[in-house]
Amino acid sequence: MSAPEERAALTSRPPSLYSYALRLQHAEPDGWPPERGYALPGPPARKRRFGRSWRETREAVADLLKQLLVDPDAVRAAAEAERRLAAMEPAVRDNQLLFAVRDVVLEDERRARALGRCLTRTGSSPAAVCVGLALLARLGEPADVPCLKALGGLRDLVSPAVYALDTIDRQAAALVWLGHHAKGPELRGLVAALAAEDGIAVRRGLAAVPRDPAVVRPETARRVVEAVRPAGLLEAGEVELPSLSAELTACTGWLLFRATSPHDDRAEILHCSEAVRTYEAFVSYAGALEPTLDHYGLLLSAAFELQSGPSRLHDWGPGRCEALLAELESVLNRPAWQGVLEPGAEPGEGVDRGECRRSDWARRNARRPFRDSVGAVGAVHAEGAVGAVGFVGRAGGVGPNLRIETVVRDPIDSGEIEVRVLIDGRPLVPEAFGRGAANSPEWLLDSGRLRATEEPREVQLAEAYCTEGCCGALHVTIRRDGDEVIWSDLRCPLPPASPLYVREIPEFRFDGAAYDAEISRAENDHAWTWPARETARLIAAGLRDRPDLLTRWKMQLGWAGTDFRDQDRTALCLSYEREDGSPKALMWHIPDDGTLPEARATDALRRLAMVDPRTYGP
Repeated sequence: MSAPEERAALTSRPPSLYSYALRLQHAEPDGWPPERGYALPGPPARKRRFGRSWRETREAVADLLKQLLVDPDAVRAAAEAERRLAAMEPAVRDNQLLFAVRDVVLEDERRARALGRCLTRTGSSPAAVCVGLALLARLGEPADVPCLKALGGLRDLVSPAVYALDTIDRQAAALVWLGHHAKGPELRGLVAALAAEDGIAVRRGLAAVPRDPAVVRPETARRVVEAVRPAGLLEAGEVELPSLSAELTACTGWLLFRATSPHDDRAEILHCSEAVRTYEAFVSYAGALEPTLDHYGLLLSAAFELQSGPSRLHDWGPGRCEALLAELESVLNRPAWQGVLEPGAEPGEGVDRGECRRSDWARRNARRPFRDSVGAVGAVHAEGAVGAVGFVGRAGGVGPNLRIETVVRDPIDSGEIEVRVLIDGRPLVPEAFGRGAANSPEWLLDSGRLRATEEPREVQLAEAYCTEGCCGALHVTIRRDGDEVIWSDLRCPLPPASPLYVREIPEFRFDGAAYDAEISRAENDHAWTWPARETARLIAAGLRDRPDLLTRWKMQLGWAGTDFRDQDRTALCLSYEREDGSPKALMWHIPDDGTLPEARATDALRRLAMVDPRTYGP
């Protein structure tokens, strides 16, 4: 406990949490809370019983607010709220209070705002302050920002304070969030510079942000973009600090790349208020970057995002995404940038294996985000809520409404592979789901799951980054109806993390012949793959044609792909039952020996025909 915390804890009467936070903050030399903020005053709160269902919580909170808002005296209502929340059994968790207040109908917004302000400024319990913060998340104004920032200095209140600030002042919300969550000396230095409003130090701090995915998580990247607003720094940097201009541009691209990572519980770039302006600034200054593999990866990744990623869902205006893609293509087509793609030394000749893998990725994918949409399917129409989730069917089937794109992410971020489904040019999975990337080509394309038959088939398009059992998945039913293919009943068990979420997703009807052609094109598009992954695909195809190769050993194929730790090693997961009936999984790894994928797959299938996989060893 710090000295300011000790002094506050010695007071005989519990202060309001707001006054307590202010006192601690004013005692700090730089006027900013330490990493992870301050503890609440006094001894730890007594343990309380929690056990309300979500429905019971909403009803209890709605009833409480309804009664409190009858009183025109906000001070008296706040005191009553504090008393009743303390006596509530079973208790309601603070995070549940936030979302329960969000759903309450507020008939008198002026009175509700006054109650929220009173609770945040005079409340002495986290529950009371959380109710106030939840009310200000709906009704707060710029005048409330200083109070919310001060409360954000308390570690138990940072999440609800940021939740409220996000609706009023995204820059302030980002700074409070970073104050608690930023790790490492570089990011802590950037936070200090932002708090001190030192423009030169902020520029230098941004240029020094480490290119380490473990340090710059997706939400960290998004919050840095919102707190720093690098677009403005890039525009001013050419005049004020021209020597940092290239570093600022590269760091901006890195932050955008990290904010689009699928390795989180939601697509952070969709929640970034500065995304459009930041992409425009990054692309404008990209041509001044030195042509290196790192910079090539940033530009190519940005192109994939603007072509088919979640970033495409922002409000760009007519043709702006396409214009940025054209600018990126122009830069990458320059001779100096084309030289980056020239094959270098092979691994083992003093060259880093990861660099070779990235170079191969760049060569395979150099043209993919700039391809036109030839072969896309025209939708006959989209039924249901007009404009639901941004999708609008075009009368008469005009325009390219369905496109299937397999996209491989830069291997520096584990090389995630997904099948992006674009309807009317908008990626379906992040818009209707948002909790994880779309499923792999092995799952959706190689298996034939997207093919349409008269028998309806439910297909999982995406699964949450954790698991479906935890945070859900996105499913669709595909069926053929005469000359049309219908996608209907798009559903996910939990409300999506996408900020674009609406409750009803339309039914889509596609011209059957064009649909078949697009699915066939996507299934036969293997230009994205590499030898180890292609070997896995060919083995899986051989096992589908000859299931007896595994059934003779009483085995099944779980999945086929590449090793998570070594993308140049083919991996197959085989499952079987032990003698006691319990399941057992066996991993079979096939190294890259330099032969063609077809030869490796043939050898693997021949070995399966003759030798029990249980004897293969590690």
